[in-house]
Amino acid sequence: MTNGQRGTVHSAPPNPPDPDTLERLKAETRSLASDRRDMAAAKAAAGAAGTALRDRVLDAIAFPAGCVVSAYWPMGSEIDPRPLIESLHERGHPLGLPVTLRRGLPLVFRAWAPGQPLVPGGFGTQVPTPERPAIRPQVLLVPLLAFDRLGYRLGYGGGFYDRTLAALRAEAPVCAVGLAYAGQEARQVPRDVYDQRLDWVVTEAEAIETASLDDDGVRSA
Repeated sequence: MTNGQRGTVHSAPPNPPDPDTLERLKAETRSLASDRRDMAAAKAAAGAAGTALRDRVLDAIAFPAGCVVSAYWPMGSEIDPRPLIESLHERGHPLGLPVTLRRGLPLVFRAWAPGQPLVPGGFGTQVPTPERPAIRPQVLLVPLLAFDRLGYRLGYGGGFYDRTLAALRAEAPVCAVGLAYAGQEARQVPRDVYDQRLDWVVTEAEAIETASLDDDGVRSA
């Protein structure tokens, strides 16, 4: 996978705000980002955006043969990853979907393939049935509310993907690919030392590789 795997947490921004201020800033940004995503979804033709997203991902990212991919089942105004999921399944990639056990814990991933049943999960999600085996993804397709060009994302506030990526990267390299509408881009996402960067952000309009950038946006040789 081209420059697409990390094993470390990147440094905190210089002079980060205190935790209470940062949390308040994230909450305010989250509300605005949710409205912006709704607007971006309303402007886009959902089916066309999902297809364009699929094509951008597959054109930009070289998935190793047979690598395990975790996806997500879209909810609300999230960009639709299902055309991409179908293509990855057709290419022979084992797939899984995330399951939230409880707050404070990393996500777990259960094996799933298109056409298999889903059941309601926490926080309004759809998840594989409980008997499905756990998998360890090598590539994660990640939903988000907002992103910046350094690869930082704003999620829903539970910290699930940050904890999950930190735990996975402590064991072995993984590649995290954020999926979003182009209209979800922010100049800078508020972040702290615990926030995990994405290796790519892909929208219906472009694929942005962030894996080789430092926290000042400088691309390494």
